Amino acid sequence: MSFSRPDENTLGAPITRSGRRATEVARRFARPGTAHRGSLGTTFLAAGAAIVVAIRLLYGFAWFVVYWDEYPVPLAALSAWAVLLAVSIAAVVLFRVTGERMADWMFGLFLAALGGAVALDLIAIWGLHDVGRYATAAVSAGMVLLLVLTLRSSGEIIAAAGAIGLALAVAMAVNTRPLVEHLAQQISTLAFAVLPAVIGVVVVRGFRRMVRIELDRVLVQSTVSAPRFAVGMLASEELARLDLDAEKLLDSVANGEVALPLDPRTASVAASLATELRLHLIEGRRETWLYHAITESGMLGQSVTLTDPSSLAGLLDPSQRDGLLSAVWLVISDGATTNPNRSVHITLGPVRPTGRPDRRILVPIVMKTTGLPRNRVDPAVWDALGKVGPYDDSTEDASLRVQIDCAVDSPAEVASTHSSQGR
Repeated sequence: MSFSRPDENTLGAPITRSGRRATEVARRFARPGTAHRGSLGTTFLAAGAAIVVAIRLLYGFAWFVVYWDEYPVPLAALSAWAVLLAVSIAAVVLFRVTGERMADWMFGLFLAALGGAVALDLIAIWGLHDVGRYATAAVSAGMVLLLVLTLRSSGEIIAAAGAIGLALAVAMAVNTRPLVEHLAQQISTLAFAVLPAVIGVVVVRGFRRMVRIELDRVLVQSTVSAPRFAVGMLASEELARLDLDAEKLLDSVANGEVALPLDPRTASVAASLATELRLHLIEGRRETWLYHAITESGMLGQSVTLTDPSSLAGLLDPSQRDGLLSAVWLVISDGATTNPNRSVHITLGPVRPTGRPDRRILVPIVMKTTGLPRNRVDPAVWDALGKVGPYDDSTEDASLRVQIDCAVDSPAEVASTHSSQGR
């Protein structure tokens, strides 16, 4: 009999040893959308792009009709528009039918059709010696790239738009008379051919990043209500897998499928299951919600380090946890684009008495940041830190240092209360 190990867990990260778990999750979350998949809710972006492309095609086709009598080779221009309209309709239909996928060979045909449309349009207007003024289908071909914006990688879209722009620039340099009055029109034509794809790539990449950040935040936020010591989402998936394998083994022994004593191979499997279960039980008694929030986050796991030898983070109540997590999140997410090297180090403890008769204790929390001047701190960070407790901030080595005095219930007092309620 065999006991299978899944390739991925519930977060989509490869199952690994606990020491490598955070790194693998971070890499998985940081990985951009694949080149063949419109992911992270970009479907409505593609629908909006199709509307924009349709409007641009109507505008370009109107100018094609106006220039019809001036074309030296009007049938070539008509063929260019026929190819452009056919490939645009095919791209929209493909997007709806194939489930947001475009194979490499399909993308190759798509680019070849766009190149053919550009070539036919240039042939039609070559005798006019003014590419910037009379090009219509060639300019619209750059806009048509928006139809596959969510289906292919950003680099491919930029490269295709650059190739169209380069072809038009070479044609302008060779064919158009070098007159000052033509310069502005040539530049604007190149911009209309290249910039829409560039702007579309920037918008889609920003949208995908925003969705990944928000999804990561939602997953991490679930740790706020976790017990003081608990296994995380990743460990829960691994425990479910271990539990299933253990049940299969025990059931096989009970049914007589596996004879006793166990053969060496089956005994090795049972020993491995027992070892992994013990490791998870030990981890569950020393890993706090804050540890899981950091290690299981694709963003925090790369930029935040935690020093909490006494597992004091588990003593914070849900409001204090939410404030601390929100403050760290705001610091890191705000610097993801402006300063990728921004990092935060959190240190908790040692505890000390509050000096008040309520028998609460103070958990000192020090949050040190790198790459964050104090005048660049989002005001919402201070509001979030106020939920944790009174704080003092200072500048240390050109970085921000925040000392928070977090008052929490004494664990001994809580245990005594629970014991009296049980009696």
